[in-house]
Amino acid sequence: MTFDWGDCMLSDQDRRIIKELQNGLPLATRPYRIIADRLKISEEELINRIRFLIEHGVIRRFGAAVRHQDLGFKANAMIVWDVPDDKTCEIGGNMAEFREVTHCYQRPRQANWPYNLFTMVHGRSREECVTIAKKIAQAVGINKYCLLFSTVELKKISMRYFE
Repeated sequence: MTFDWGDCMLSDQDRRIIKELQNGLPLATRPYRIIADRLKISEEELINRIRFLIEHGVIRRFGAAVRHQDLGFKANAMIVWDVPDDKTCEIGGNMAEFREVTHCYQRPRQANWPYNLFTMVHGRSREECVTIAKKIAQAVGINKYCLLFSTVELKKISMRYFE
């Protein structure tokens, strides 16, 4: 049985590959070898098929979801910034260069919400997040910002395409 994905037809093997990949890569020196062994194909065949699926837009990205709490990062803060509209690309690019920044987004301003640039940082404590925000603010010359701390993590799973 095959499935139409634009110009690419998904085989049963493609579905099995995607199903394995959506579970995450094994923490190993050769994660693709482990997956290939599970699928009873060669590591080279698996890597070639993944490349094909990427080239044809079936797989659009690989991402890593780090469980920051397990690494000792107990505080998360979304720092919202009021940046001059004509400077958001420049300043956002500078903010994104900070190793503490894991996400950086520009968003339209809203009524009663002056912030247009958002950065996510993680720290070992709330105080560390505040220190990071001050460091970024000083470096980019923006002093209008607010820290929004996470209180609970509601969901952290990847999309599931095949079960």
